[in-house]
Amino acid sequence: MLTPTQLCKCLGDDIRLSLICLLHGQGEVCVCDLVEAMQAPQSTVSRHLAQLRQCELVVARRQGTWMHYQLNPALPEWAAVAIQALVVPARDSLNITFPNAACCG
Repeated sequence: MLTPTQLCKCLGDDIRLSLICLLHGQGEVCVCDLVEAMQAPQSTVSRHLAQLRQCELVVARRQGTWMHYQLNPALPEWAAVAIQALVVPARDSLNITFPNAACCG
C-alpha cells in the first residue's frame, strides 16, 4: 500500500515528476510519446516508469511491442489529491510539453 513517504520519494525526481505530469489527465499514453516529450533515451524513460509502477503510481498495458501507461486509477484519494495539487506548478517549473501521440497511434 502506498504511503505518503513513498509518494514523496517517487515524485522526488524531476524525470518521474515530469512523467506523472505528462500522464495526468491524458488517459493512456504510449511510451514512445513519453520518450519524445521527455527528449530522453527510451532506456531512461522506461527505467523511471518502472519505478513509478513499483510505487503503484502508474499502470501499464502492452499493445504489440509498445507499452501504454496511465496514472493508476486505484490510487488512494489522498495521493490523487496530492498529485493534482502538484501537476500545474510542476508543469510550469519543469517546462512540460505534451506528447502528440504520433509514433504508434
